[in-house]
Amino acid sequence: MQALLLTEYKHLEIADMPTPAPAADELLIRVRACGICGSDIHGYDGSSGRRIPPLVMGHEAAGVVAAVGAGVTEFREGDRVTMDSTVYCGDCFFCRRGDVNLCDRRQVLGVSCGDYRRHGAFAEYVVAPARICYRLPDALPFEHAAMIEAVSVAVHATNLTPIRLGDSAVVVGAGMIGLLAVQALKRAGCGRIFAIDLEDNRLELARRLGATDTVNARQSDPVEFVRERTAGRGADVAMEVVGATEPVKTAIAALRKGGALTLVGNLAPQIEFPLQAVVTRQIRVTGSCASCGEYPQCIDMMASGAIEVEPLISAKAPLTEGAEWFARLYAREGNLMKVILQP
Repeated sequence: MQALLLTEYKHLEIADMPTPAPAADELLIRVRACGICGSDIHGYDGSSGRRIPPLVMGHEAAGVVAAVGAGVTEFREGDRVTMDSTVYCGDCFFCRRGDVNLCDRRQVLGVSCGDYRRHGAFAEYVVAPARICYRLPDALPFEHAAMIEAVSVAVHATNLTPIRLGDSAVVVGAGMIGLLAVQALKRAGCGRIFAIDLEDNRLELARRLGATDTVNARQSDPVEFVRERTAGRGADVAMEVVGATEPVKTAIAALRKGGALTLVGNLAPQIEFPLQAVVTRQIRVTGSCASCGEYPQCIDMMASGAIEVEPLISAKAPLTEGAEWFARLYAREGNLMKVILQP
């Protein structure tokens, strides 16, 4: 099979590799679409430490079942499927509690971190355990289905956020996950949604997808902006989807006393944290990791149009152009959001 192989950092090439054979509990999936994730870009240059070459990256994927492992009974050849990025063991303390995203033996498709190497879906075929796979409606395009993993991250974070009908919400960062979070918060019942970013084009898209108010933090003080529109109190809930000191500080400052912050961004391993502002204003802080069983919920919302992903897709390209698109994303080319590769 053909695969987009990271042979060394910042170098991708199309390589001929053996087609994998599914184990007894696995599916062999003919990949029809796979999205380039921000974490893949960080892996591309080695900065994440979780994409050690040689590796086939890619974990946001959808396709058709090409072969079924001997022990699998719930899928058959020809099924249209997507897969979770998290490969959980199903047997540890956390898996047995239902917290599969916290699995002690958690692995991720398309990741090589020293402890394991699991080739991903920037290839014609990929294998995945049947337990992390989900059937797709016939009407849901594969390119949209490749976005379910990203949607699930936003939906999981929203499910962790204590929202009451009509609450006001702040989303700091209007990138991919932020724009999906805007939509998820709207579906969860938030009445007023503030989107904060540094780029006007992203803020325009945020408004199109459900944000009632947007503010460019380069041009205005976002905290004052939110307070002026919430009777001076601040928002009820906030979601930070960048993962750096200043966005986290902004999210905390934009909350009312007793508000709740959900942290999704994971850019920096350590940040400065305004502890006294959190403690004295009784802010509840929750970390959100990946997703945890939200795929069926996400599939239903996407199939019904409740969450839109087409406006977030910047390009759909053949796998053979993958190296070029990685380079363009790495160079932070303007107006690029999600690129979907089609093996």
